[in-house]
Amino acid sequence: MITIKNSKPVFYGLIVVSTLAMGAAQAGAQDGIISKTQAAQGGYCHLRFPAIDPLTLGTDHPQLQDPQKGDIIDYYGSCDHDPLGKDEVERQEEDQLVRGMRNWAE
Repeated sequence: MITIKNSKPVFYGLIVVSTLAMGAAQAGAQDGIISKTQAAQGGYCHLRFPAIDPLTLGTDHPQLQDPQKGDIIDYYGSCDHDPLGKDEVERQEEDQLVRGMRNWAE
């Protein structure tokens, strides 16, 4: 039987373990890359990652969409490409602008 004196270390231990587990899960999900295949020659890779959520494109903290939504980017280029980096954000903002102009012209 657990007494009050013995329950405090168990409680604190559970907090520490859950905090570490959440941190590890977030670290794995931060890059957002679904798959990464390096080419045989050179420093090129084929990356697959979710598109950036359009509601977060113009913000200071863009976020990737849920991969289950189906908007997946196929990227061929540098292996150190960041799906939330400045270049990718600008490219997707430009794509969204072009898409909006096409819809307006119709």
